[in-house]
Amino acid sequence: MNDNKPLALDILQGAAAIAAYTGFKPRSVYHLAATGAIPTFKVGDIICARKSTLIDWISMQEGRAA
Repeated sequence: MNDNKPLALDILQGAAAIAAYTGFKPRSVYHLAATGAIPTFKVGDIICARKSTLIDWISMQEGRAA
């Protein structure tokens, strides 16, 4: 990420925020995060993800489906 945005604008905090951004249900976010299927990390007990990383991950998933 080199677009000079503050880091806070790139971070999603919590399954609900990740779900709203990706269109997944919050329960699916928990499952995908627990199995390592979606790029997330934890800060304490909170599941977090970078928007930029999720966009890259979705692009890779699209490439695999083609």
